[in-house]
Amino acid sequence: MPTPLPDPLPDPTTVALLPEATQRLVRSVDRLQDADWTAPSGLPDWTRAHVVAHLALNAEGLTGALTGLVAGHAVPMYATAERRDEDIAGLAAARHGELRDRLLASVTALGDALAAVPDGAWGTRLERTPGSDRTFLAAEVPDMRLREVEVHHVDLATTYRTADWDEAFAARLVDAMVRRGGWSSGFVVQATDLGRSWTVAEGGPTVSGPVADLGWWLTGRGDGAGLTSESGALPRTGAW
Repeated sequence: MPTPLPDPLPDPTTVALLPEATQRLVRSVDRLQDADWTAPSGLPDWTRAHVVAHLALNAEGLTGALTGLVAGHAVPMYATAERRDEDIAGLAAARHGELRDRLLASVTALGDALAAVPDGAWGTRLERTPGSDRTFLAAEVPDMRLREVEVHHVDLATTYRTADWDEAFAARLVDAMVRRGGWSSGFVVQATDLGRSWTVAEGGPTVSGPVADLGWWLTGRGDGAGLTSESGALPRTGAW
């Protein structure tokens, strides 16, 4: 008789990193002046207010899903993909003080929701939108949120950079980006500062550089600065 698999639990490294990363994000948002909110972010067509709105709504969506799990009924993160986009646009237009307060309230509520999940429930699968095939385990929520916080903190285009990332997070980001699949060609990524490599798919060149630069590039951001490729050209990566 096969041995049953243990119940999944959140990764302890991620659990330790998330509160500190969230605090750094909140401090950066607190420092934004009125003119800063409407300035372009690092994302196409999004101001800094859009990035903060997305981060707040993402935390609220994850909180709702986890709260529903504890209460015993399924609650998707978002009503629909279209409603998600509409809500981001609407919240981005709110008064800056209101948007700042909404972010703070959302990250506090998410921390409470994570703390309330019993160990036996982490293996429950949650929905992104009703009926969607895009589902995730409750145990994956801390990792998902940490990626949102750290990557979009850099997208805010303030003083926070990928060089400020904890090395453990950067490695986990590369793990996640490699696992997502859908790559148009094969290649290997090699973190020169970790002595570690990941195979995206068989064949293709090896792309080398610091793990933070690799993670940033694999999300479809930047121009590959700091990276080198055996073929002389970096493979194409899609947006995350």
